[in-house]
Amino acid sequence: MSEQHASGPYAVVAVASSAGGIQGLAALLGGLGPELTVPVLVVQHLDPRHRTLLAEVLSRRTELAVKLAGDQEHVEPGTVYLAPPGLHLLVGPDGVLALSGSDPVHFVRPSADLLFESVADSYGSRAIACVLTGTGVDGAMGVAAVKHRGGTVIVEDPETAQFAGMPRAAVDTGAADFVLRLEKIAAAVRGLVEDKRQ
Repeated sequence: MSEQHASGPYAVVAVASSAGGIQGLAALLGGLGPELTVPVLVVQHLDPRHRTLLAEVLSRRTELAVKLAGDQEHVEPGTVYLAPPGLHLLVGPDGVLALSGSDPVHFVRPSADLLFESVADSYGSRAIACVLTGTGVDGAMGVAAVKHRGGTVIVEDPETAQFAGMPRAAVDTGAADFVLRLEKIAAAVRGLVEDKRQ
């Protein structure tokens, strides 16, 4: 399973969550398995006034490596990169991360929209974007960008999400390829990433 991450149909998974997201992320990441051949980039809205323990919390729930993203860090397969509190997380086509303190988008920083748009620009059809539980509309513009560039969009079912705002806004764009209960999202991601057809 070690060499196909460069040649598989997908090269990155980007995930966004807000209210209720720690439980949602734990469920998703815990179901992905240690052999995941792509990096996972995560925007979870957190209070920037406090040091976050999110990486430590999620590390106990998944076999993947979990860390706060670093500026100019190169992404590696099977690693989860969390946007630090108060900073936007972006990725370039070379797989190098960038952190930005630019203005909030829809009143939030980090912004799922900016992450998803950078993933769409950098990876095109090889990107998967996932929107989990949360309030507000962050992520909706971003999933539309991912879909426009040929990527795949997975949204937690608003009917069963802990907080329906973000999933509902994403579904309402018409960009969602899959609308799934939380417990089914990890299997869907694995199925897409592990599909060897070109």
